[in-house]
Amino acid sequence: MHDRAPRSRLATHSVDNQPLPPRDRDLLALDRPLREALAREAPAWVTRRLAPLGTAVGSREFQALGEEANRHSPELRQFDRYGRRLDEVSYHPAYHQLMHLAFDHGWHTVAWEEEQRGGHQAHVAALYLLTQAEPGFCCPVTMTHAAVPALRHEPNVYKAWCSRLQAWDYDPRAVPAWEKPAVTLGMAMTEKQGGSDVRANTTQAVRDEGGYRLTGHKWFCSAPMSDAFLTLAQTDDGLGCFLVPRFAPDGERNAIELQRLKDKCGNRANASAEIEYCGAWAEAIGSPDRGIANILEMVQQTRLDAATAPAGMMRQALLEAWLHVRERHAFGRRLAEQPLMRRVIADLALEAEASLALAMRTARAYDTPHVPHELALARLLPALAKYWHNKRGPGFMAEAMECLGGIGYVEETPLARLYREAPVNSIWEGSGNVICLDVLRILGRHPECIDAFRAELATARGHSNHYDQSLAQLDTLLHRPKDEIEANARWLTQRMAQCLQAAILLRHAPEAVAQTFCRSRLGHDASPVYGVLPFNAPLDAILSRIVP
Repeated sequence: MHDRAPRSRLATHSVDNQPLPPRDRDLLALDRPLREALAREAPAWVTRRLAPLGTAVGSREFQALGEEANRHSPELRQFDRYGRRLDEVSYHPAYHQLMHLAFDHGWHTVAWEEEQRGGHQAHVAALYLLTQAEPGFCCPVTMTHAAVPALRHEPNVYKAWCSRLQAWDYDPRAVPAWEKPAVTLGMAMTEKQGGSDVRANTTQAVRDEGGYRLTGHKWFCSAPMSDAFLTLAQTDDGLGCFLVPRFAPDGERNAIELQRLKDKCGNRANASAEIEYCGAWAEAIGSPDRGIANILEMVQQTRLDAATAPAGMMRQALLEAWLHVRERHAFGRRLAEQPLMRRVIADLALEAEASLALAMRTARAYDTPHVPHELALARLLPALAKYWHNKRGPGFMAEAMECLGGIGYVEETPLARLYREAPVNSIWEGSGNVICLDVLRILGRHPECIDAFRAELATARGHSNHYDQSLAQLDTLLHRPKDEIEANARWLTQRMAQCLQAAILLRHAPEAVAQTFCRSRLGHDASPVYGVLPFNAPLDAILSRIVP
């Protein structure tokens, strides 16, 4: 990449009143809310370890790699030139370089290397930063990380795979796992007829010498070039969880046929496939009648990542919009000085900071399971954060895109890519209705979760009238009949997430941020449209936090 500036004087005109070309940025140093959240929630080593990553993901090199990986989608290679099955996916070199950035520095395994010592906070903060290089490649990072708790249910399987799962390396070769220093894991659960209702799965698992043979179809398989997949299949004892490697124990390619790659709205750098198990060899993970419970160990981890990714995308979009409006002039002054634009950007900044704060607070709960209060929060908070952050994401990206005007809508800026990407984390690992019903399930089965949640909210009581009134509303709904609560599960989940965001901000953020958040999200005049803030909102104080 050359450093020479492009020509600004063209044949018929000069290029002026445009932001400067992109430059290297340190995305950790620029992000005051992230640095404050790390100082508050995580041990000091986490920030030190993240420092090189913040520099890398903000560099022109890795920003360009993200664009290239998204522009050149993966391609399916079903057969070799002679007609033998390959069932491989070919990725652009930029994708592999991004994978090296994550895996060669251990961000897929830091949560388990430093378990209960800040590891989950390090993982979540790293994912938040990695997302700002390119969200799609983070999918295999997340799944490789998240597979560990599920595999622990089968000690022999975990022992065979753990060293390669924890290796700081990325090896893209399609060879048996025992020939590689490091591996990645994927997931294949969904089937056509069932969707989120995995109990309706029809894939069959039959005992075979040393394992099982799986036969059936999976409608979505994430990261199909992974070295193994966690999957669900029916056994004589019920729905079981299985690990299906790409290569069978005899070294031959396992009978996993890639039928096609999905042509997705976004998430272009990452491949998603339909696959067919044609008697594929697999190993059981845990009891054959506990498949859902075992796979949920993985889903609980992926949901936190699916709640964190939109926070990272919000931050990237916010930074892009703010740097643009500070340099662009219209109607005689900078866009950043225009009253309406200032309100829009300030409102986006509030949302981004609140989302990050909730993601980091949830990560701390994951890292302290020995404390009953934190264990209860760890059961509940991922669902709240996943639902609400993703509901706010698409509108956020659209508003940030609008701040740039026409050039925000073209693929040369990251905002079009972020807008296409925004819905995906809301859909996978449980779409909106599924997540809201899961919140009700958690509250019903684990009453200690609502006690912990109320205790967490009580720490900020008395700091905002709007906040206190929202707590009373929440308490009223939680005492309504069960069928009425279910019908209003979306409102309940939204308000629980917003109240928890507000509680964190009231306790830890500057008053200008916390009070404006409460007034604009919990007050009587709350609007679903970004940019509608109280008339006397302290915009200068809010905007000053976007960049130092």
